[in-house]
Amino acid sequence: MAFRRCFILFVTLGIALCLASSIGCAPSVRSAPTRTKNNSALDTNLTAEPEEEPDPAEIAIGERLFLETRFAQYFAAHSKHINAPLPTGDPILDKSVTLSTELPGPFAGRSINCAACHLVDQHKDAAGMRAYNDFAQRSPIPARDDGALSTPRNSPQLVGASLSRSAGLLLHFDGEFATSADLVIATVTSRNYGWLPNEHDRAIAHIAKVIRQDNGVGELAKEFGGSYTKVLGGIDPGLPAKFVLPAEYRIDVNESSDQQIIDAVARLIVAYMNDLKFEQASPYDAYLKANSFPPMPDKGENDIAYGRRLLKLIDSGSKFTYIKPGGKNQFKLHKQKFAFGQEELAGLKIFLREPSAGDSSVSGIGNCIACHTPPHFTDFAVHNTGVTQKEYNDVHGKGTFAKLNIPDLQARNGDHDSFLPPTANHPDATGPYRRIPSRADPKHTDLGVWNIFANPDFPAPQKTIRKLLVSIDVNRSEAVTDNKLLNRSVATFKTPGLRDLGHSNPFMHNGKFVTAEDVMSFYKEISQQARDGEIRNHDPRIEGIKLSEEDAKRLSAFIRSLNEDYE
Repeated sequence: MAFRRCFILFVTLGIALCLASSIGCAPSVRSAPTRTKNNSALDTNLTAEPEEEPDPAEIAIGERLFLETRFAQYFAAHSKHINAPLPTGDPILDKSVTLSTELPGPFAGRSINCAACHLVDQHKDAAGMRAYNDFAQRSPIPARDDGALSTPRNSPQLVGASLSRSAGLLLHFDGEFATSADLVIATVTSRNYGWLPNEHDRAIAHIAKVIRQDNGVGELAKEFGGSYTKVLGGIDPGLPAKFVLPAEYRIDVNESSDQQIIDAVARLIVAYMNDLKFEQASPYDAYLKANSFPPMPDKGENDIAYGRRLLKLIDSGSKFTYIKPGGKNQFKLHKQKFAFGQEELAGLKIFLREPSAGDSSVSGIGNCIACHTPPHFTDFAVHNTGVTQKEYNDVHGKGTFAKLNIPDLQARNGDHDSFLPPTANHPDATGPYRRIPSRADPKHTDLGVWNIFANPDFPAPQKTIRKLLVSIDVNRSEAVTDNKLLNRSVATFKTPGLRDLGHSNPFMHNGKFVTAEDVMSFYKEISQQARDGEIRNHDPRIEGIKLSEEDAKRLSAFIRSLNEDYE
C-alpha cells in the first residue's frame, strides 16, 4: 500500500490507560486499514474511515516494530522486566522539539523508538504533518556519558528513501549504509537508541530478549496479533489471518540466535519502510497530466534525459492548461492552495534550465536538474553544495573552513580513533569530522561522505560511493586514486528528494534552512562564491546556478507545487 494513513491516538484518556498498562503500548503511527473500531478506549475520539484493504502482514508487523519502545538502552537500564512499564520515561521523550517551541512528546513515559524521529501525524493539529521526519534542526537522542544530546544531522524523510536507483542504494546523508536492513540494525543498536559503540552486542542481546519474552499483553501486541513469539512464528491457529506472515518472514524465536532474531526484525521494518512512497499527487503532477506531458521517463531513458525532454516540450508549447485553485483537488494538510499557474511554470522552467557553452546569461538558470532530476527530484548521488562550509564559517569566521586541516587518506586511516567516527570496531574514536561545529573545538565539523569513503569499518557502501565520487567531475582526466577521491569527498552529502518539502522542513543535512526561500537565497549566494573560487571542494555544477531575486521567488513557488497530502 503506497499511501499511508495514520491517526493520532494519544488522547488524554489513551495516555492514562497506556501508562498504567504494559509497556510497548498505544501506537502513534497507524495502519488504518487493519483497525477495527469497537471496544478499545483508545478508539473513542477517532473519526470513522472507510474500510480499505488491510496491509500485508509483513508491513503491519514492521509498523509494530517501528513503534516498539523497548529496544532502547534506557528501557534495558531502567525496566524491572520486559513486560513492565518504566517507573519513569526517558526525559528526552517528554517533549517534541520544533524550531520555535516544544510540544508534548507522543512517547512520553517510555523510551525511544523509530517513530520518535520519524513522525507522521502525531502533531498534526498543533504543528502539521510530517513525511516520516521530525521538526528539529537535529534530532534529540537519549543522554549518555558521552555528552551528546542530539544527532549531528537533521532527520531525513523516510518516504521514498528506499526507491531503487541505478548506481546502487545508499542511505543516510553520508551514504553509510548500502542496504535498508543495515540501516535498521545499526539504528536500533546505536547511539540513536542510547547504545554506546562498545554496547553493540548488549544491544542485540537485549532486543532479542524483548522479542522472546514479550507476553502479548501490551497495547501494540493487542493491536498487532499478540506476542512476538506467536506473530513471528506465523503458525499459531489463533493468529488473525491479517497478521500471518509469509514464510520468508517467519522465525521461531526460541530456536533462533540473537543475530537471527535481529535480522528478522530488520527484514520486517524494511518491509514497512519500503511501503512508504509518495503518490505523486501534487499540483505539479496534476499540471503534467492536464497538459499530457509525460509523468515518467520512457523505457531506457534516464532521469536527466527525461528532464531535458520535458523542458523542450514545455518550451515548444504556447497554450497551457493550468491547475486553478478551487478545483476538484484541494489540499487538506497544507495551508497553500492546490494550484499550478504561471508563477509555478516559470519556476519549473528555471529549475530545468541548464547553462550552455557561451551563454552569458546572468539569471534564469537554476541548473537544479543537475542534482534533482525528475520524477523523484533527486539523482541519488552525492555533492558538496557548500552547506558545511557556510555553517563552519558562520561559527569561526569567513575563510576558516578553507584553512581547516583535513588529514589525507594515510593519516586518517592510520589513526582511526583521532579522525573517524566511533563504531563497534573502534568504540573510542572521537569522530571530529562528523560533529556539529562549535567554538569550543575548531576541529569539529561535518565532512559527510569523507567519514565513510575508504573507511574499513564500512565495507558495504564502498563500491557505490566510489562510483558516485568518480562521477562528480565529468571531465576528470587524472588517474583516480583513493586519496584523490577522499579529497573529492570532503563535505559531500547525498542529494535529498524535493517532494512534499512542506512536511519536512528544516532543510539540508544540518537543518539550517526553514523555508524554500531560505534555500534559494543560499544557492544564489553560494553559486557566486563557487564561481569566485571561494568554496572548498565545491561540486562544479554549483557554478552553473544563476538566479535573480525574482528567479528565486519563482523557484520557491515551483518547489511548493511538489507538495502533496501525504498521510
